[in-house]
Amino acid sequence: FRKEYKKKLRKAAVKAREALSEEDRVHYSSEICRKITDTEEYKNANTIFIYKWTRGEVKLDALEEVAVVDGKRLVYPLCVSRTEMLAIEPGCGEDAWQESGFKGIREPVIEKGTVIDPADIDLVIAPCSAFDENCRRLGMGGGFYDRYLPKCTNAKIIAVAFEVQQMAEIPADEYDQPVHEVITEKHIFSP
Repeated sequence: FRKEYKKKLRKAAVKAREALSEEDRVHYSSEICRKITDTEEYKNANTIFIYKWTRGEVKLDALEEVAVVDGKRLVYPLCVSRTEMLAIEPGCGEDAWQESGFKGIREPVIEKGTVIDPADIDLVIAPCSAFDENCRRLGMGGGFYDRYLPKCTNAKIIAVAFEVQQMAEIPADEYDQPVHEVITEKHIFSP
């Protein structure tokens, strides 16, 4: 029952996210990126784990640009199997990226980049399909972040989402990893 309920919540939140206009998505994403760069966690971070957005997710282009100027090291997820994800600092050039990731996600090419120890990550910016005010996030169903986040022992973990993705309550199983904050265009939630 719980698995089906999560699937239903995920579908509703993704539908709400995809119903946003491109103009709103760009504006809200910019506001979320600004809020992230205002946090102490961002200011104190050297290595930041972020993602390349896809299918209506929060766009992190503005965060990437500011982080590069600020001298932050950006690392990105690479799904290496149906259950395992790594953090990769990408190499330079367009051939350092591939489009063949899990569900079409743009990922760094492992041979062109550097694998980063999760303990070296200071800040994780995680996508989600839905969240609640208690900072429980619902991913896309692959469990990649839920398996990877416990390895990020020194990191502050922030999920990003649009306000329309908030649900009254996300049911949590023992393997579901809570996040320290959820940042939307309007609010910063913390448990």
